Amino acid sequence: MTDIAIHSASTPRSHFDGENSVRLIALGSILLVALVMIVLPLYALLSQSFEDSAGNFIWFDNFISYAKDPVLRQSVLNSVWVASLTVLFVVPLGFVYAYALTRSCTWQKGLFKGIGLLPILAPSLLPAIALVYIFGNQGYLKSLMFGHSIYGPVGIIIAQVFHCFPFVILIMTTALGTADARLYEAAETLNTSRWRIFWTITFPGARYGLLNACFVVFTTGIVDFGIAKVIGGKFNMLAVDVYRQIIGQQNFQMGAVIGVILLLPPVLTFAVERLMYRRQVSQLTSQAVMLQPKPSPVFDRIMFCVVLVLSLPIVIIIGTAIFASFVRLWPYDLSLTLANFDFGAFDPGGWSSYWNSVEMACLTAIFGTLLTFLGAYLSEKHHTRSKLMAVYHMIAMMPLAVPGIVLGLGYTFFFNAPSNPLSILYGTMTIMVMCTIGHYYTVPHLMALTALKQIDAEFEAASRALGVPFWKTMLRVTIPVATPAIIDMATFYFVNAMTTVAGVIFIYASTTKVAAIAVLALNDTGDDGAASAMAMMIVYTSIAVKLVQVVATKLLLRRQQQWRNTSRAAT
Repeated sequence: MTDIAIHSASTPRSHFDGENSVRLIALGSILLVALVMIVLPLYALLSQSFEDSAGNFIWFDNFISYAKDPVLRQSVLNSVWVASLTVLFVVPLGFVYAYALTRSCTWQKGLFKGIGLLPILAPSLLPAIALVYIFGNQGYLKSLMFGHSIYGPVGIIIAQVFHCFPFVILIMTTALGTADARLYEAAETLNTSRWRIFWTITFPGARYGLLNACFVVFTTGIVDFGIAKVIGGKFNMLAVDVYRQIIGQQNFQMGAVIGVILLLPPVLTFAVERLMYRRQVSQLTSQAVMLQPKPSPVFDRIMFCVVLVLSLPIVIIIGTAIFASFVRLWPYDLSLTLANFDFGAFDPGGWSSYWNSVEMACLTAIFGTLLTFLGAYLSEKHHTRSKLMAVYHMIAMMPLAVPGIVLGLGYTFFFNAPSNPLSILYGTMTIMVMCTIGHYYTVPHLMALTALKQIDAEFEAASRALGVPFWKTMLRVTIPVATPAIIDMATFYFVNAMTTVAGVIFIYASTTKVAAIAVLALNDTGDDGAASAMAMMIVYTSIAVKLVQVVATKLLLRRQQQWRNTSRAAT
């Protein structure tokens, strides 16, 4: 310690000042990129909603015109009650599924968790297309509709339940997995019934998770574009109204108004969630004992039946999409063929849309992870705090409350403006990568912060004392330790870039059309077999990347564990 102190004393003060300047310049540069990717497009959207077609400021006239239109007004009511019904169905189902995975010793929990999370790897268009094959006019289970049509609110809600199911599972497995075993042991000692234990211990502990799940599902149900576009029929939804106003009617002002309206539910739910978070009491203390489920033959069998029944619809929907992708002509010729994968026969672009998706996903994963991790490091691993760091964190959290279709619409207004020197990016792969990174920025940012908070600040303190530049510490210490989290961030970016459709629906060009957009176009032309094939290519690619992530993470954790054991043995 004396040597460190002597070296620290001999280190020129200008060295630290120069290093701080480098930090601030680097963080300022990332902040500038975040402003262009997130803030300025949203500002352009808000400005457009208060202007007329000539660019004159007209206050709330556009909103008043929207309120006077009964068709557009009905879209708000439709979106709200469809999202509410989706919450009513999927949250209890997801809770029971997560409860079975975390609080029982049922068989094959890993397999059932994988099945439950499978929809997250598919574009939202896939369940809508599959439901047409199942319950549509020529569906093999059409009789179960009892004369009703799958096109409309029924189809939207079923597809939304499929699409949102993994979100609920992820939230609730986390909420139910953090419980203090001592509370349950005390209740069992007092001969408390399982039912009473659930309502007095389990449910209160998972209440915050349930509220979060409701917020996420409600917001997704309102802002999702792909499902309503494919299976909504004549049932108007807000997200589809934006598309019709911009693409169909070229009414950019009204499209901007609907975009602003779509911002309200996520912003409100985000604000309520923050208030609830402040009131949330920690479930685990330093003396807590993690709850481990105990074998119970009867209960475990019941839970096995529950997850089996709930996973069957997922398997049926995915299985239907797989089968449809190999069928020659549904339902007249059910012979198997690879003709549906000959995309050039249905779309002049052929396979280029798929490879564009892979390219966009790779670029999003690389540059998104680099930008997010570096920004989180510069704002978190610093011995002093500044307003610049607080501003960056606030901007990094904004995309959590911004739907993809709204951000994409903002990109249209901002980057398509003739006066904007960045307008040369419009219609290029670059702008699509920027929009995708901006849309999904918050979750990787939080991943990076979580990983960095777990690394002792003494590493940076020792580096400063020894005069080691922060970038060397980051490269030699921080990044190797945080590599599993970095892989998770890159995978998150990649998978979401492969499945996104709403975020890029307004900004792609004929040469940059991606697979999810191609699925939408093939469905519009009635080529549902080819649409299913392209959608399944997205799923296959996402699964392959997730498998690589799992294997790479296990190998890295094993190496890190060996390193820790060696270090302990040496000490």
